[in-house]
Amino acid sequence: MKENINNILEKISLACKNSNRDKKEIFLLPVSKTVDVDKIQEAIDLGFYTFGENKVQEILKKYEYFDGKVKFHMIGHLQTNKVKSIIDKVELIHSLDRISLLDKLELEAKNKGITVNCLVEVNIGKEDSKLGIFEEDVLDFIREVSKRDNVLVNGLMTVAPYCEDAEDTRIYFKKMKSLFDEISKLKLKNVDMKILSMGMSNDFMVAIEEGSNLIRIGTSIFGARNYGVLSN
Repeated sequence: MKENINNILEKISLACKNSNRDKKEIFLLPVSKTVDVDKIQEAIDLGFYTFGENKVQEILKKYEYFDGKVKFHMIGHLQTNKVKSIIDKVELIHSLDRISLLDKLELEAKNKGITVNCLVEVNIGKEDSKLGIFEEDVLDFIREVSKRDNVLVNGLMTVAPYCEDAEDTRIYFKKMKSLFDEISKLKLKNVDMKILSMGMSNDFMVAIEEGSNLIRIGTSIFGARNYGVLSN
């Protein structure tokens, strides 16, 4: 794992050099979905304290196991009936993508007397197989979020269409950065555009070159997934 991480850090440095950016701007989020707690502990020992998860059940198990000593981001689809169980256990929700989820987050956050930090998920490639808001609808959605008191938008997230050649994803990342900048200029209430989450194992270098400051890396850190039973 240490070798894997060092390889990723070298690529981050190269992508930043290519785009005249400071590598300190880039947050590397290890995606630990289906990864057992021993491997997560190994990553913790290597200096990581925040992990991305796709499933509420996994967050709850791992949150309890680590007794709140590490932070979790919810990066997968979030069902409204699962909001209450994790709203105070995640640092950031990457997948705010519909009004019904916004309403539920606002209700549960208000009940707990907290604010919840979210990224608006954008389906930048308009793919039927992916969730997220279409590019042309994002501004109206964020204006709706800005009317709420307990839900804060921290930025945008996307999963670009998979391309054999990562260079072919560049057009999508450029669109995301343009949208990110456009929203930033509006200075809306409860909207603080500080995170642009885009780029995964196959395309993160291009994403960084186009403005991403949070990359989500799973397989390239932890190796091939084991979809069996989690360790306790």
